[in-house]
Amino acid sequence: MAFNVTGVERGEWTVLRVSGELDLMTSPVLRQRVHDVVAEGNHSLVVDLSDVFFCDSSGVGVLIASRRLIRSCQGRLRLILPDRGAEDGSHVNRVLGALGVRRLFDVHPDLDAATNDEAGPLSA
Repeated sequence: MAFNVTGVERGEWTVLRVSGELDLMTSPVLRQRVHDVVAEGNHSLVVDLSDVFFCDSSGVGVLIASRRLIRSCQGRLRLILPDRGAEDGSHVNRVLGALGVRRLFDVHPDLDAATNDEAGPLSA
């Protein structure tokens, strides 16, 4: 599977869907896309990593740098890391957990959860 990053708008959120391997060769592409989104004034970003089947330390570095960039703009960054997916479970989820940095991120299982800002039901 070739590496790919596609962007879509979902309400106030910009969603970057990432697929393939997030590694030393491909992570600069994601870094640039995140910078482009922020430069366009979009500070609510979801990075969908459901279809990433490999992530190394450079990929994790881009995610951490993206978090820092978004926070500097008082923005919001959410990751989509399904418990299952990309074959045998989210590789990125396991890597972030193993490195002890998963807690830094606002993680959601799917796009609907990641782009839903409702705190709960509107009526009692």
